[in-house]
Amino acid sequence: MPSLFRRKSTDPAAPGATVPSAEPAARRRVAGAEPAEERPPGDGLAPAAETAVRPRGYTPSKKELGKQTPKRPTAQRRRVNEPPPANRREAMRRMRERQRAERAERFAAMRAGDDAYLGKRDRGPERALVRDIVDSRRTAGTWFFAGAFIVFVGSAGGMPPVVRLASNLLWLVLALAMVLDSLLITRRVRHLVRQRFPQTEQRLGSLYLYAIMRSLTFRRMRMPQPRVKLGQPV
Repeated sequence: MPSLFRRKSTDPAAPGATVPSAEPAARRRVAGAEPAEERPPGDGLAPAAETAVRPRGYTPSKKELGKQTPKRPTAQRRRVNEPPPANRREAMRRMRERQRAERAERFAAMRAGDDAYLGKRDRGPERALVRDIVDSRRTAGTWFFAGAFIVFVGSAGGMPPVVRLASNLLWLVLALAMVLDSLLITRRVRHLVRQRFPQTEQRLGSLYLYAIMRSLTFRRMRMPQPRVKLGQPV
């Protein structure tokens, strides 16, 4: 008696056999019921897949670009990690030290010629050029005050007439040398400023006065500090 319940063979060669379809498995993978096939990390397909998932406005991080964020300065890290003050006196002492350090930093930046810390009188590329012109040469104005002191002592009462005459002659020579040197400096300033800054809005008269006043100051006392050496071309 033939059986009513016949078992279907899974052998593909047998007649009437049922071949399992790969479509349900693919559907399960798409739906997330079955995990996708894992790929080795070095097959070269992972970056493309990651790029496809990224949005259009994605910005890569510094780590992905191979860059490294600079570390915070040691003094700033110490300030951040510094414990809170124990009392008001300790807080005031820390505030004074911080203000003293900030003033020293501003003064050093001003001596170096940083425009962010300079006053309105010294700010601008034209003023920096004028300073370089004056600092690159020896000026007669630096010896004017020393000569004026000698003239003042020599012209005092009780001095011999020869000393007073020599003092007056020295005063006349220093005055003429300063005037001649100032004319040469202003001529150089006018030539270089017009050549390098043709569209400048700085008044030449103001630049002339700035150059003359700097030429009267001793080199070590000039502010900002000279950045060119004597005889160096500007």
